[in-house]
Formats: sequence, C-alpha cells, structure tokens
Amino acid sequence: MEVALFLKSLVLGLAIAAPLGPIGALCINRVLERGFWAGVAGGLGTGLADAAYATLAALGFAAFSDLLARIDLPLRLVGGIFMLWLGWRSLRPGPPRAAARVSARDLLGTTIATFLLTVTNPMTILSFAALFAGLGLASGKGGSFPVVAGVFAGSMLWWVVLSGGVALARHRLPPGFALWVAQLSGAVLIGFGLWALGSVFA
Repeated sequence: MEVALFLKSLVLGLAIAAPLGPIGALCINRVLERGFWAGVAGGLGTGLADAAYATLAALGFAAFSDLLARIDLPLRLVGGIFMLWLGWRSLRPGPPRAAARVSARDLLGTTIATFLLTVTNPMTILSFAALFAGLGLASGKGGSFPVVAGVFAGSMLWWVVLSGGVALARHRLPPGFALWVAQLSGAVLIGFGLWALGSVFA
C-alpha cells in the first residue's frame, strides 16, 4: 500500500515540476550561467516547496483547501512582485561563471529563491490541488510520509534530469545562447509576475 502511494506521489511530483514555466526558465538560466549544481540547487528549493504543499494536503485536504482560500490574494501579490524582481535581474545578467566558481552561498541563495517562487506561485498551488485530488491522494489513507517523500522524489528527479541535460548541452551551444536564455527567462518571469498581480486587482 505504501509503495503504491509513494509511486503515485512520485508521478504527482513529476507532473507538477515538468511544465516549463517561470521556475523551469529560471533553472535553465542558472545552469547555463553557473553549471549543473546551480540547477540542482534551484530544483531543491522547488522540491521542498512541493513537499510542503504535499504535507498540508496529506494532513487534510479540506483544511488544505481552506488555507489556500485564506492566503490566496497575499500569495499572488507576493509571488507577482517576486517574479517581477527575478525577471528584472534576469534581463540584466552578469558575465557567465564557471561551475567551479559557484560558492555554497550562491547555491543556498538559488535554493531559497526557487523555494519562495514556488511557494508563492498561484498556478503551482492550483495545479497541485487538482492533481492531488485526481490521483486519489486527497483521502490521506496510508499515511502522509509516502506522499511527501514521493512528491519530493518526483520533483527532484525532474530537476536533476533537466539540469544534467542542459549542463551536457551548454558547451555545444553558441556563445550568445546563455544571454538569450537569460533574457527569455526574464521576459517569462515578468509576464507571469504581471499576470499574478493583474489577477489580484482584477
């Protein structure tokens, strides 16, 4: 029972992480700028945020839905502002840095940034709730640990694969590709940020 619950939750983690929205664009940008471990650090922040939502949902889907209703507007406001700030920074990227030069402080900052971006992204929250119910995980039967562990494992699996693929390809790409991706990432983040703020004041 617990193995099946873990596997279903792993699928959920993959499904939440895989769409290439603002977090995916940011992760690819970090890999191109700073190397594989920067992308994994970003994925870790996202995986921790997904696991936090899985914990809330596993503890009680009704309470989880009520909590989302209470904090929906503040989350959209904070998330929109945060995405605008990250997008503005991505539009003005610094010179590319080799992976060996990335410090532990840089990796921690990347993890924190993607955690905050994921936790305040309303689309992530809504998608998580819908898929959680669709996979039959809303009842909480079988315990919360397999659910949380599976969601975290699925999310991390995606980010490791994505970061590894981009890291392997980065040396085969033209020199200006990293700058182009950084600017595209910034535009995507700003677009999502404006959408989030517009939904608050609509």
